[in-house]
Amino acid sequence: MTVDRLLRIIPGVFILLSLALGVEGSPLFHSKWWLAFTAFVGLNLLQFGFSNWCPMGLFLRKLGVPEGRGGAACGTR
Repeated sequence: MTVDRLLRIIPGVFILLSLALGVEGSPLFHSKWWLAFTAFVGLNLLQFGFSNWCPMGLFLRKLGVPEGRGGAACGTR
């Protein structure tokens, strides 16, 4: 896996999990406050779209995840 692919997979997993935990009709419902996490991930994706920088990309690189073929994906400034 590369940073580029993980930057698409991780937010998707976070959003689906937080919706499952935050929507009252879900069998995994815990608290409606999980929807705030969904909004946080969405705001980060919006910010990433405009600035091409995201904290998750920096974190993944520090963990040693290889860069994708594109090179200048996110957080390379």
